[in-house]
Amino acid sequence: MTGMPRGTGTGRVDWVDIAKGFCIVMVVVMHSTLGVEKAAGAQGWMTHVVAFAKPFRMPDFFMISGLFLARVIDRPWRDHLDRKVLHFAYFYVLWLTIQFAFKAPGMAAEGGAEAAFQAYLLAFIDPFGTLWFIYLLPIFFVVAKVLRGVPGPLVLAAAAALQVARIDTGWMVPDEFAARFVYFYAGYALAPAIFRLADAAARHRAAALGGLIAWGIANGAAVATGVSEVPGLGLLLGFLGAGAVVTGAALAAPLRAAGWLRALGSRSIVVYLAFFLPMAIARVVLLKLGLFDLGTTSLVVSATAVAMPVALARLVRDTPARFLFERPAFLRLRPRPDGGLAERPSPAGGR
Repeated sequence: MTGMPRGTGTGRVDWVDIAKGFCIVMVVVMHSTLGVEKAAGAQGWMTHVVAFAKPFRMPDFFMISGLFLARVIDRPWRDHLDRKVLHFAYFYVLWLTIQFAFKAPGMAAEGGAEAAFQAYLLAFIDPFGTLWFIYLLPIFFVVAKVLRGVPGPLVLAAAAALQVARIDTGWMVPDEFAARFVYFYAGYALAPAIFRLADAAARHRAAALGGLIAWGIANGAAVATGVSEVPGLGLLLGFLGAGAVVTGAALAAPLRAAGWLRALGSRSIVVYLAFFLPMAIARVVLLKLGLFDLGTTSLVVSATAVAMPVALARLVRDTPARFLFERPAFLRLRPRPDGGLAERPSPAGGR
């Protein structure tokens, strides 16, 4: 791949990590803000930030997730299933169980222990709460590998048609697959073009900044007028927004001030797995204290929910509790007799 911006020396690409860091922040901001506003029964100024990011927040996250798939898609199925299915399945089951450990008492008090247990079992076929992204990624990786012999433009066209169709069965898996697969597959199929876009932004900074400003105005207007919800236009805004995040990340890559986003992006899955608990605790505490307006409260809750998982991952890194963010070796597919690749345990955010 040519035109790739500078990396960190660890095999990572700076702008990719910055883009991932920005996306995970936007995801946490959305959940934190909506949770605060629901609990308070009113809206704060952060609701406008959430609305602005809605057209591109998840499209860019999925597009970045597919960006490096071309490097591994032709590996044997055994390796693919281990890295791209069992890896995420382990963290889904683990953190689903952790979330239920905190939520089950309230669910049991409201509907009985049987209802809570049924909800836990249902989560294995209908993803639970914030974990749906982790559930859906392995499906995307498998489908993309199955379709690797099909012409890319044909797959993209079919995936785009699914997105525009706005499928609503009431079951999250097919609904979110239809809504999101086009962005994931575009990350895989259009990766060279995406890297060229980032390279062009880095080389023509003034033009890229002007384009970002124009996009921001257009995206804000589309959200304010409601046209961002129109089928077809929503798909276009998703791709434009994803391109804007790539452009902005490429512009930010040389800046020291972007270091925290870069570091956060390299641990984005860690944040995604564990932000729910500090978010809930911070929301309850801050609303009871009443120190800030609702918008500022949402911002502080978001910052807490982003920072605490990173701190927890560092705290447990060299302890037996590292299983929270690192899949144990015994839960990996064993090497094949013919010398198939044996790998060390990888962290939650590993590629």
